[in-house]
Amino acid sequence: MKILVTGTAGFIGHNLTKKLLERGDEVTGIDNINDYYDVNLKYGRLKDLGIDKEAIKEKTAVTSSTYPSHRFMKLDLSDRAGMEKLFKEEQFDAVCNLAAQAGVRYSLENPHAYVDSNVVGFLNILEGCRHHGVKNLCYASSSSVYGLNKSQPFKTSDHTDHPVSLYAATKKSNEMMAHTYAHLYGIQTTGLRFFTVYGPWGRPDMAPMLFTDAILHDRPIKVFNYGEMSRDFTYIDDITDGVIKVLDNPATPNPDWNPQNPTPESSSAPYKIYNIGNNQPVSLMKFIETIEAKLGKIAQKEMLPMQPGDVQSTYADVTGLINDMDYKPDTPLDEGVEKFVAWYKDFY
Repeated sequence: MKILVTGTAGFIGHNLTKKLLERGDEVTGIDNINDYYDVNLKYGRLKDLGIDKEAIKEKTAVTSSTYPSHRFMKLDLSDRAGMEKLFKEEQFDAVCNLAAQAGVRYSLENPHAYVDSNVVGFLNILEGCRHHGVKNLCYASSSSVYGLNKSQPFKTSDHTDHPVSLYAATKKSNEMMAHTYAHLYGIQTTGLRFFTVYGPWGRPDMAPMLFTDAILHDRPIKVFNYGEMSRDFTYIDDITDGVIKVLDNPATPNPDWNPQNPTPESSSAPYKIYNIGNNQPVSLMKFIETIEAKLGKIAQKEMLPMQPGDVQSTYADVTGLINDMDYKPDTPLDEGVEKFVAWYKDFY
């Protein structure tokens, strides 16, 4: 397939792009390489894909020195003209939209960045698919859409009408926009609600990197809600294996969908929502202990109250992906953290 991967300098985008290229797909990757976090890490991911930092110019495609079927372009999703040109020239078979302004907490500080990237940018993706015959679109949603919902595990049949951050609200809007385009134009849209992803090349604003860096440099780690938190930590390879299964099996209409009693995860349109997680929540303190064990060093801990916009726990019901795609994450926490720590020490 000829696939557009957006956010290819990002954590999940980099790993997905590499796997697609290694199995023989043709991939065009785009990213705006913004400075939300250290751009050197983003350029490091691109280098791992054979894209030289010095060769990157705005809106100019660069061919990978490692993978001849990979081209990268520095381009912002919110650049309407640039996105129109890209879709017109490339004629993709499928699109995987992973680019977004990420981070729950940062959305409290810079809300406009989220609307520009996650709403306007996503509309440009949908319009590109609509006008250039792309019928297969998968895109990143987020477990944060569950918001105030306390019923666990989180199920895609749950309604998600009470977000607690603007980031979550933009991801919910992506799902609604995708359904509209699936209904009106027959675009097969699949939304993936990611649950706390970790592993090599991870984001420096997320707990694994923050904790590891602080412990190694003798700084205290911030433990929110006094440690009474849990997350459905999911290893990066398990995440991207699931994304590839979705790309290979685009959404179809649900013949049993009942408009008199509508369920939110599917439709009479070719629309589907999946949770993608480990289906095994881990307490925050257990996660910290695992990192401590791999580093051979005990963390100094600063116990703090819950932060605004955060949730106490996440837990993914992945029954839909198991039933439809034979998907099952299988990387144990101990193994995943060991691989992450090894990468961290090597890279930094």
